[in-house]
Amino acid sequence: MSIKRRVLMIGGTVACALGTGYLMQSGSDAAAPLYARAPQAIQQSVAAPSGASDVDDFALFNVEGITLTSALPERTAPRRLPEPMLESAGETPDPANGIILPDTPRDPVAPKLGCDVTARAEPAPMASVDLSVTAPCFGNQRVTIHHSGLVFTDTTDEAGELSVTVPALSDRAVFVVAFASGKGAVAMANVPDLSRFERVALQWSGADGLQIHAREFGAGYGEQGHVWHDAANGQGHVLRLGAADTLAPQLVEVYTFPLGGTDRSGTIDLTVEAEVTSTNCGRDISAQSLELRGAAPLRTRDLILSMPGCDATGDFLVLNNLMEDLKIAAK
Repeated sequence: MSIKRRVLMIGGTVACALGTGYLMQSGSDAAAPLYARAPQAIQQSVAAPSGASDVDDFALFNVEGITLTSALPERTAPRRLPEPMLESAGETPDPANGIILPDTPRDPVAPKLGCDVTARAEPAPMASVDLSVTAPCFGNQRVTIHHSGLVFTDTTDEAGELSVTVPALSDRAVFVVAFASGKGAVAMANVPDLSRFERVALQWSGADGLQIHAREFGAGYGEQGHVWHDAANGQGHVLRLGAADTLAPQLVEVYTFPLGGTDRSGTIDLTVEAEVTSTNCGRDISAQSLELRGAAPLRTRDLILSMPGCDATGDFLVLNNLMEDLKIAAK
């Protein structure tokens, strides 16, 4: 990250909207002037904690024939036409011409020809899961992955395969894999070491990226302990999930901190950044944060970020307090 870029500082708090100005920050140590602009609204709502998600409930069923409301449109089952009445002699009368036609044999049931979609989930380091998808008839196709409220889209390779490592949000991690056709699969893995990690995630729709930035134990931008998806300079780690070049992409960033991996006590400052681009300037970005802290249930916040006008293209919006800072005690 370049520390010489202009940064638009905005502070946000839960369940409120704040009016702010823009802080134009240069790379020098001189005091930066404050330029007043129109207030930008940050709308948030906090979802009540819940038990197992509706995605987890799909683990006991075959995905085909189940409508995933977050990914697939509703479909109406086709009407079944009544079977024609057949003569006992195996011939079908033709009343219009007064002749008897030979009965046409029924078409055999079409074989699946190896088009089954399968998914496999295996425990991985850092309380994660290695998810493998095999779909021979769905090469180079968009696929949506659901896990405990986490949703992202990716693309299979030419052979219809996809492998991705997903940070778990449940110790009984259930994954639903869904293609646009309705085909899909379910996989599950146990993650017994999940309680040893603090984890926060941010997900949004659209190719324009948001970013989680973690500054561990007082680290400044660009210093040791500043962690984001392009820099692993600390004890924690940020992983980005999803393919931005899919149709209607859904992307995720997840920050994970190992509780047993430090002998330090202190705070990890969490901020969210959004670059102002020609495609998102003057628009609203819908996002959601998911926070898993210790033994507490998974907590979610729905966010709507009002981006500045297009004259701010190239700037970065820094959003404070959208995620609660992590309090770390030495082990």
